[in-house]
Amino acid sequence: MQRMSGWRKYDMVAGLFNRKGYKAILVIGLSVPLSPNPHSGTESSDYALKHDARTFDLENRGFNRTIADFHARAARNVGKKEVLDRLGSSVLDPIDRVAGALSGFEPNELVGLLSAQNINSSVNLLNRADTSRLETEDTAQVSQPQAQGPGADQEFNDGSGIQLKELTALQIENLATLAKVWGFLKYNHPVVTAGMRNWDYDLFRVMPAVLRAHSRVESDQILVRWVDSLGPVSGCHPCASLDDRGLKLRPDLSWIKNFETLGVPLSHRLQNVYANRIAGQQRYVTLAPGIGNPIFINEASYPPAELPDSGIQLLSLFRFWNIIENWYPDRDVIGENWTGVLAEFIPRVALASNHKDYVLSMISVVARLHDTHANLSVIPKLTPPAGACSIPVNLRFIEGKVIVTNFLPKIQGQDSGFERGDEITAIDSVPVSQLFAEWEPYYGASNDPTLHRSLSLALTKGDCGPVRVEIRRGSIPQSTNSIRVQPSEIGSLSLWSDLAGPTFRLLSPDIAYLKLSSVREADVGSYIEAAKKTRGMIIDIRNYPAEFVVFALGNRLVTQPTPFAMFSSADLSNPGAFHLTPPVMLTPDDPHYRGKVVILVDEWTMSQAEYTTMAFRSTPNAIVIGSMTAGADGNVSTIPLPGNLSTLISGLGVFYPDGSPTQRVGIHIDVDAHATLEGVRSGRDEVLETAIHQISPELSYSEIELLAKPDRSTTSRPAK
Repeated sequence: MQRMSGWRKYDMVAGLFNRKGYKAILVIGLSVPLSPNPHSGTESSDYALKHDARTFDLENRGFNRTIADFHARAARNVGKKEVLDRLGSSVLDPIDRVAGALSGFEPNELVGLLSAQNINSSVNLLNRADTSRLETEDTAQVSQPQAQGPGADQEFNDGSGIQLKELTALQIENLATLAKVWGFLKYNHPVVTAGMRNWDYDLFRVMPAVLRAHSRVESDQILVRWVDSLGPVSGCHPCASLDDRGLKLRPDLSWIKNFETLGVPLSHRLQNVYANRIAGQQRYVTLAPGIGNPIFINEASYPPAELPDSGIQLLSLFRFWNIIENWYPDRDVIGENWTGVLAEFIPRVALASNHKDYVLSMISVVARLHDTHANLSVIPKLTPPAGACSIPVNLRFIEGKVIVTNFLPKIQGQDSGFERGDEITAIDSVPVSQLFAEWEPYYGASNDPTLHRSLSLALTKGDCGPVRVEIRRGSIPQSTNSIRVQPSEIGSLSLWSDLAGPTFRLLSPDIAYLKLSSVREADVGSYIEAAKKTRGMIIDIRNYPAEFVVFALGNRLVTQPTPFAMFSSADLSNPGAFHLTPPVMLTPDDPHYRGKVVILVDEWTMSQAEYTTMAFRSTPNAIVIGSMTAGADGNVSTIPLPGNLSTLISGLGVFYPDGSPTQRVGIHIDVDAHATLEGVRSGRDEVLETAIHQISPELSYSEIELLAKPDRSTTSRPAK
């Protein structure tokens, strides 16, 4: 980089303002070669400015002043010395101070600006130009790898060597910028995407210098030198380009163009890298063949024995944050300020003093994604509550309360100390509301019903042995002594609301019932044959399908090609961009079912179950009955993280053919139906009852209730 010392420096006084009684000068130094003014025969910085300004697109560089303004100013032919004489020597210090701050800029990056018309930008730039603690020489050098290439670079095989005990607000701010720049270069710089550098280790090299920086300006200059150390970015042939056709989500590149945040030199370098990225070239990510969800490769796991290590812990946060920023198809519905999440968790992750605290911090970060697929996998389990045992009951969040809905097969009613419909109010004297508030930050969920599902289940967990449970039975508060037992003693306790017993049955001659929790693709034809004389078929997906039957069953429910879903998939050439695929279709197949199709869903309907529901709902005469689903659809992608951790994320965006989303909002519900507290107490399934009514509205409520309880019904029978 050619420094200012090789050029004749001119300062242009852009304006004066009076703020709180303090007269300050707003200046940006301009370095240009000497250019004679042909009209006066003298050397004129104003003429040089007028001449040089023609080469700049000022608006694209974030400046408000137009070229015409500069021409008008230059026409006055007022030189620097005359202006300074008018202002007096009191302005020399701020002028020199600002000019000094810009000493690292390249000549073509400096353009005169700043007037009372853009005072806010002026103040911010002047503040950023504070050089009171900035050294003029390059004292904060970034070390270079002794050997090039990920395999050859072994400098940090034993850890980053970075141990932090505290962080200042400035350090957190600079680390957040470093995280974004590091991630941007990881997926865009041709040297990195070609696999010529161990990019984790390069982070460890630059991080100490950023931590030592005394200002944002100094940190940005360190990053400029770091980018330059990768070598010149050669022109790409051909360059990657962003195709707007079918574009569902556009990359967020506004931050690399923000001069006030990054400074002009760093911003220009990042924009140059982006303009010259190589199409399709990635070192750390590829796409699943035939599917399109991202697969994250060449990511080191760093065993837990290397922790605590502040550098590795920050690497974990930076890796996860940038994967979401660049490769998460539902980035636009996270519901969080993702940059704010980064800054919030930098001190929590960096200062974690042991493996457990580090893991809990990362669990919390992952939970902020609000994706039911996304939960950190770690052994032993650290998500609260601690303990490997469970109370042998099933709990469900109903009408805003945690309700007992089921027991172990060997433990019924009074034998367990509970009854169906009991409300759990406290565990070992700690109110449920307090436990939920303490645990919620560690549970990732796309929506509230799914969050409450997970938290209700967690209430049964804890250390093995006796536990005191406070309940409300009806309107009467009570206490009961229960016991937490090992999972092997609990056995099979279904968490789903579908009917026990055979996969397919006839609830009546007019109503078929099929549950997908035990469905077999090979038997689909026989299910249809057995149901062909019925008026309607209930497909219960309040569960997870045992086998993939989207097309095997869905094709038998349509009479013509029928679109039911679209995906959004990542673009290796354009990190952060996601394009819609053509619609996925059902195509007619025999035997065909002609009756009404009623699909049952609830908060346990998730991922493949949601996708299956979308397919079946697209068929003629199909409706969906139930409540909000889990809102986490699409093939999952695994993110490996330091400490031998990993998390899943939803790797594909899933949309209806009209473009409406499913992530976080779940599947479209046609008829809303919920379990109620009274229904649980009386052993009723109100969602199934609603479905029966849709098919046979002539039935009385008592007849419907009987059909929805197969163990009490004389007409319900398995298909032969």
